[in-house]
Amino acid sequence: MAKILIVDDEVGIRELLSEILRDEGHDIILAENAAAARAARNAARPDLVLLDIWMPDTDGVSLLKEWSAKGQLTMPVVMMSGHGTIDTAVEATRIGALEFLEKPIALQKLLAAVKRGLSRTKPAYAPSPLGLGAFSRSIPLRDLRKRLEQMAEKSRVILLRVGPGSLAELCARTLQRVGSPWLDLSLSSMPLELNILENARGGVLYVPELIYLNRAQQKNLVFAMDRLERHAQTLVVATEHRPDELVEHGWDERVLNRLFEVTLAPPGLAEIRDEIPEIASQILLYCVEAGEVPSRRLSSAALNSLRNQNWSGGYGELKATIKSLALGTLEEEIGMDDVAHLLVKPASATLGLPLDLPLREAREIFERMYFEHHLQMDGGNMTRLAEKTGLERTHLYRKLKQLGISVGRRHEEGGGSGGGSHH
Repeated sequence: MAKILIVDDEVGIRELLSEILRDEGHDIILAENAAAARAARNAARPDLVLLDIWMPDTDGVSLLKEWSAKGQLTMPVVMMSGHGTIDTAVEATRIGALEFLEKPIALQKLLAAVKRGLSRTKPAYAPSPLGLGAFSRSIPLRDLRKRLEQMAEKSRVILLRVGPGSLAELCARTLQRVGSPWLDLSLSSMPLELNILENARGGVLYVPELIYLNRAQQKNLVFAMDRLERHAQTLVVATEHRPDELVEHGWDERVLNRLFEVTLAPPGLAEIRDEIPEIASQILLYCVEAGEVPSRRLSSAALNSLRNQNWSGGYGELKATIKSLALGTLEEEIGMDDVAHLLVKPASATLGLPLDLPLREAREIFERMYFEHHLQMDGGNMTRLAEKTGLERTHLYRKLKQLGISVGRRHEEGGGSGGGSHH
């Protein structure tokens, strides 16, 4: 049968529920507070959790939020309380709780709730993407989350003024409610239609860098921005560039005035270097929980090595590195040598470029390193690569083919749906 974790600070409640559910054939794990619940959840990976709201160390709703933010809400959770209110029940359900049981809990209600929870399929409890709430021990990231959420309460458009080591995606994901949609407006140049916005109702619209949007994508952004209130959406955009630089790239100054009305300058990874070990650990935990990588852990030396890296590609580069380490390491523990082997920087390789080669051969080696570096930094996105290198797409593909660099199609601009245009 199923593994069920019961979390309640009252020993009598734990024993009563345990007895009832063991009689039903379930394996029961008990926890008397949030600290014990965290440990039990990580060790036992229960199929369902019965979680009391009022506990002495951390209340159940806060623990539920923590699990959700860390991508650990992969199992159904039934909240319990003898002092429950409608507001608390609504909040718990919004965060991701299956349902809410009031104490004293009737036997049939308990068994029915457990049955419903265990009948839920895995996809309904796939981890939500990591947001800043996952990093509860980091004071800078906690403060950043509070500022973001405070802004989002009053504005549906937030512009992130970023630099190297950008945390833009992590910031935007923080404002994405559990189970709500995510729409990256930089992935398609097809006209944005009303049905696409309707399907993204209540979600977050995102642009990782304004300067890379072509004219069609700029029009899509304006089209979406005009309808944010109607679709209860938040638009988060990021840029390293000043408004006058964006005007030079074809942006309408009036649109930029709207985008730059509410801005925030989050720190880059270099500014919060001491937080990198926790960020890396939480990324790895998320990937394990999501089933994207085998069970792995980072050694202290590996974490320190990651801390000392120059993450110019920001959160996206760090996330890709952690996933690559977990997939490429044969041992359960990822060591410092694994980090060193993976993170050979193109810049250091350039220092060893043989200068006694004929110019043509030396240039070919440099070009290969140059394109591979930018492909890695942008996750293989050909639109951004074309913008950065100043090459037309057809010429770019031809150049990559000549250099023997293979490029997959999954990072191409996504297609839209159906015909019809709003422009």
